[in-house]
Amino acid sequence: MVKGLYTAYTGMVEEQRRLDVMSNNLANATTAGYKKEGTTNAAFRRQLALRIKDSGNFMFAQGIGDIQQGDKVGETYTDYSQGSLKVTDEKSDLAIGGDGFFAIAYTDKQGNSSVKYTRDGQFTVDNQGYFRTGNGDYLLDMNGATTGRVSEQNFVRVDPMQSYTVDPEGRIWQNGTAVDQVGVVDVNDTDYLAHYGENLYDLVNGGTVTRGNGYRIEQGALEMSNVNVVDEMVSMITIQRAYEAGAKMIQAEDETLESAASQVGSIS
Repeated sequence: MVKGLYTAYTGMVEEQRRLDVMSNNLANATTAGYKKEGTTNAAFRRQLALRIKDSGNFMFAQGIGDIQQGDKVGETYTDYSQGSLKVTDEKSDLAIGGDGFFAIAYTDKQGNSSVKYTRDGQFTVDNQGYFRTGNGDYLLDMNGATTGRVSEQNFVRVDPMQSYTVDPEGRIWQNGTAVDQVGVVDVNDTDYLAHYGENLYDLVNGGTVTRGNGYRIEQGALEMSNVNVVDEMVSMITIQRAYEAGAKMIQAEDETLESAASQVGSIS
């Protein structure tokens, strides 16, 4: 019976974790470039139940079946599938069609700079002509993105007093001249990308980036989140029902234990 309590408890903990992940997905359903997360389940190893102190089977414990010890969240994964494109007609808004990530020169609160990656192409052009994220970080050009060098020379920049266009390869044109190219890179294995916060990803040890290939830049558009709100809501209802079932199982086990403690072995 105690094992029944443990099995129900682990199931409820797992459902709570799944609910947290889906709540985060729903909270970012309108965030440009956000990629939804999901979870996988992993069962604890099944244990063989043994009959102990059985005088009928001398020296050898007799197996009476397997006991399931419950489950847990195996891992949290990210779905990098393409989100829908939304036309904004803002010249500084860029969307990636296909695989790849924008490379960002990120600076933390201590002033340390490093390269982070994002699918969020909602940029602005400051009065000096630099492309910057909503948090003020700089967009890297192709050289900076592929080499990982964070320096002013590798920040995407245009003449703010002149009109510009961005072609599908990410080249920026002013007065018929290509003045820069947006840095788009791909990752050899997305398992080496970790969520960093602020809609950014960090490349962990073992991961490598290469120059993007086969992508298409859409100017005046944004890639929206790939979260399907209806699917997430349906999944949340399923999680809620599973959680309630676990709670009822614990209540039933508790009542059985109470009866065992108060009635079994009592003298009438």
